[in-house]
Amino acid sequence: MKIWVPLFFAVLAGCVSTPTPKSADTSFQQLTDAYLASHFAQRPLEAVALGWHQYDGKFAIWDRAALEAERENLKRFDAALAALPSAQLSSPNRWDVRLLRASIAHDRWAIETQRAYAQNPMTYAGGLDVLIYFTRDFAPLHQRIRQAAAVLRHAPAWFAAARTNLDAVLPRPFVETAIEVAEGGVSFLEKEALAEARRANDAAALAEFEAAQRVAVSEFKAFAAWLKSEKLPKASDRFALGRAAFAQMLRNDLIDQTPEEILEIGLRELRAEQARFVAAARVIDPDKPAIEVFKAIQREHPTAQGLIPDTRKNLEAIRQFVVDHRIVTLPSEVRARVEETPPPQRATSFASMDTPGPFETKATEAYYYVTPTEPQWPAAQKEEWLTAFNYYALDVTSIHEAYPGHYVQFLALNASAATRVKKIFATYAFVEGWAHYTEQMLVDEGFGQCAPDAPREAQVRAAKYRLEQSDEALLRLCRLCCAVKLHCQGASVDDATRFFRENCYYEEKPARSEATRGTFDPGYFAYTLGKLQILKLRRDWQAQEGAAFSLQRLHDELLRHGAPPLRMLREVMLQDRALWKKTL
Repeated sequence: MKIWVPLFFAVLAGCVSTPTPKSADTSFQQLTDAYLASHFAQRPLEAVALGWHQYDGKFAIWDRAALEAERENLKRFDAALAALPSAQLSSPNRWDVRLLRASIAHDRWAIETQRAYAQNPMTYAGGLDVLIYFTRDFAPLHQRIRQAAAVLRHAPAWFAAARTNLDAVLPRPFVETAIEVAEGGVSFLEKEALAEARRANDAAALAEFEAAQRVAVSEFKAFAAWLKSEKLPKASDRFALGRAAFAQMLRNDLIDQTPEEILEIGLRELRAEQARFVAAARVIDPDKPAIEVFKAIQREHPTAQGLIPDTRKNLEAIRQFVVDHRIVTLPSEVRARVEETPPPQRATSFASMDTPGPFETKATEAYYYVTPTEPQWPAAQKEEWLTAFNYYALDVTSIHEAYPGHYVQFLALNASAATRVKKIFATYAFVEGWAHYTEQMLVDEGFGQCAPDAPREAQVRAAKYRLEQSDEALLRLCRLCCAVKLHCQGASVDDATRFFRENCYYEEKPARSEATRGTFDPGYFAYTLGKLQILKLRRDWQAQEGAAFSLQRLHDELLRHGAPPLRMLREVMLQDRALWKKTL
């Protein structure tokens, strides 16, 4: 990366100077090839996840020299992309230039403004992640454990870079969470990874893995101990990005609203959603407070043994609803496989979708993970966990994760003619906004609902779906509001915890967890913002299409372009240029 970049830019200067459409597109493709090579040389684990197995077993150390080189490379690539004669590029290449520049802007912001490598020890505690080598069968197991070993051998240099790069004083929520992540890494390597490696029945490969695993475990433990002894006592409660940095994050995703405007929208939508929550609860039981009604339906849940089977059965019913009601085209008959969440992910995941990368040709299974109870838990803890999987919540979660949420996003992207740039680079607001939008949309289209004159029992069941979907919306609205409050208005973790408790009715522990996440994930406003942007685009496109409008046509068009900023999608789908910037 540090050798070929200057030479490439010298060659590129000659290419760009020839003002023909062919040379402009050729120059762009050369520049794209160079950028992707540079980008994934520093991020090989991301490349493996995409399905590019020439990166298997590789790892890059983000020491100070690498960080400085990356800063310079990003600047050079951005300047070269900006210098391309836009008018002479093909339409797909003009789009890809904007996506690449948005990706570069995000990476520069993370390094220079968010200072992820200087301020956040989670960058290192979670950065040496070999889980993919144990969960995806893209090569024989003995090869994959050797590749995992090759990554783990970088542990001493990786954590040495962490100690050098990190500031003397770090934000307390970052340190506390990084300790948990590092200790989770120890548990995974000592238990699940080692047990899986022993299944390979290859003595030489196992010996190689065990040697690397012992060193890595020691390094993880030492890093956690260092954080506890050196960083936690000096930790600060200062974590906020500040308004200017937050506003820049918005602009990088082509979001025109100010932080204050976003908060105003969030508070307005929060009040409206709380009214819908109360209205749904009144249908179920008009004599009880809404929160009591909500807590009562949480007792209607699968057994611990029935959680996975019930999820599978219900998921197929949801998929059939999507097909029967022509919600979106499903490009494949291949189902997502419902499985228990892998142990190393259970501490941080309630449910998740694990799809193969867009370039994966071998390990093409898609897994919908649901986190079970643990056998050693006392009965009361099991019951508490299962309440979050009440039948209505479980269906809403399945809509979000699989049909027509994230899994359908993946299927549509794979089946599309999108360029490799579109298939690689996605925005938080589109990816999570789509999945969150589908929760409300499918219920609006009748999932779990009934006719107005249906029997009382059916009306109550329909209201329970509405109540659960509304609660999911309240959570995401609180995230949006707290993101702005935490990073632009001086709110503390205690303040945000109280906001979650009062506005989406969470108990202390999950409310604090959500508040803490907001300190290091300021972009988690994207669930709601993306959903609102999709709803606005839907209204505008429906007005444009008139009688030709259908949900299936809308959703098919939305999903065939990758997951770009919604502003860019408006430019493709809407003929009236005056509407392009009006994303909300």
